[in-house]
Amino acid sequence: MPRGIESDTNLQPLKRSRRKPKAGDVFAMRLLDGSHLFGRVIGAELPRERAPMPGSYLIYIYDHPSADTTPDPDALVPERLLIPPTFINRMPWTKGYFETVMHSPLARDDLLEQHCFRYNQQTYVDERGRPRRWRVEPCGEWGLASYRFVDDRISDAIGVPRAP
Repeated sequence: MPRGIESDTNLQPLKRSRRKPKAGDVFAMRLLDGSHLFGRVIGAELPRERAPMPGSYLIYIYDHPSADTTPDPDALVPERLLIPPTFINRMPWTKGYFETVMHSPLARDDLLEQHCFRYNQQTYVDERGRPRRWRVEPCGEWGLASYRFVDDRISDAIGVPRAP
């Protein structure tokens, strides 16, 4: 199967969307082999005090492969995260790399007990940017990621070469 039509990624475009994602939205991603992975919007259009950039989205991506775009809701749990929580903008949805496939309000069990993000080489913060005394896994980056960054992290996690 050829690489992404719009750019060289291991994620294949599904359906573009101009609708703004909401907390609780579940989205599908299609890999080169035609299988799908799923993610969930944990925080939407976050203000500056809760994200590295105003308007960011906090997402989880799960280790739950599927042949189609229908996720098993029971598999979308924090214990099944494929990569650490990530802050991103709307571009993966507008380019079609993320397709919202369902919505379910977030419950406490849907969230990590504690969030951790690396702020710089020796500092960690929680999901509100407040300093943490120590690192807690899974620990993401306190910065706005691109869909290419997410593509690279997914590729590393599933053991396929990164797209050029």
